[in-house]
Amino acid sequence: MLFQIFRQFCTVLNTISVTPTVAVQVRSLSIIRMKYLNQQEAINVDEELFNEYKFSVDQLMELAGLSCAHAINDCYGATAEKRKVLVCCGPGNNGGDGLVAARHLILMNYEPHVYYPKRTEKVLFVNLQHQCESMGIAVRQECPTLEAVNREFGLVVDALFGFSFKPPVREAFAPIMDVLEKTTVPIVSIDIPSGWHVEEGPQNETSIKPSCLISLTAPKMCAKHLTNAKHYLGGRFVPPKLQEKYAMDLPTYSGNDLFVKLN
Repeated sequence: MLFQIFRQFCTVLNTISVTPTVAVQVRSLSIIRMKYLNQQEAINVDEELFNEYKFSVDQLMELAGLSCAHAINDCYGATAEKRKVLVCCGPGNNGGDGLVAARHLILMNYEPHVYYPKRTEKVLFVNLQHQCESMGIAVRQECPTLEAVNREFGLVVDALFGFSFKPPVREAFAPIMDVLEKTTVPIVSIDIPSGWHVEEGPQNETSIKPSCLISLTAPKMCAKHLTNAKHYLGGRFVPPKLQEKYAMDLPTYSGNDLFVKLN
């Protein structure tokens, strides 16, 4: 009963005009009660977006990747030391988000370089790679060395594995995972830090330690294990009825922002 009253109170506050100070307090309340999805819930939400709400994969990927680029720019800005970015892309939709983000980052005065080792012949992914290369973004398959990453880049975007990942990491990705676990360059992970269990979080002491996580649609349970990391929510496309069905209680996006800063 008390929980229902609290939710009604927050709903009323979100519909009235408030001062900046009160608005920050309302957003804080929203973030506190926001739901963190488990793996099956995340899978179900995606399936409903595709099947029930008729979103296409490339449509959601474009929106997700765009929001990631905006969140990265908000967090770091295209300063001289952070301008050159290594975007590590896996073979699935998380990697597609990374390819989209790279394309938008170059328009924000960054210098993205894509590491994309395991490619697919699906038309969507072939087109995303072509779009990057057509904009002058280098897309390579050779794994960069730890020394090269630390020397050449100011930022790494981790778009290797999404919420469908289940440990352990496949052998083909062991070299890049070793680099990401040891690098001193700040890492921005998209949706979940690669190698983490989507619910249980890091699997050992050497797991990737992102400086920033951009959760998409809604945070996954592993985000509760973040330490000393900035946390953003991106993907401003979740229909209200779907939010209500899964009791997501997502925070309100401000103005025309494509992201919400959660901490």
